[in-house]
Amino acid sequence: MTAAYPPPEATAGRDRTTLWGVLGIVVGLLCCGVLGIVFGYLSIRDARRFGNSPVLGWLGIAFGVFNIIGNGLLYVGGNNPFS
Repeated sequence: MTAAYPPPEATAGRDRTTLWGVLGIVVGLLCCGVLGIVFGYLSIRDARRFGNSPVLGWLGIAFGVFNIIGNGLLYVGGNNPFS
């Protein structure tokens, strides 16, 4: 009799779920909401691919959206520090 082989890995590649999630949170909070949303999406995509939790990605998207809304409100109110 021959021994059974172990099951193969689910996917090959690098798991960058945490990297994208942390980048999404930091960038979404500090400077650019659009990049926060993009990095959050990449984190969620990798989380699904590798079976990890997508919480960091959702936080990156949420902070990116809050950044865009906050900057829009500051711009409309005339209190934008960058103009």
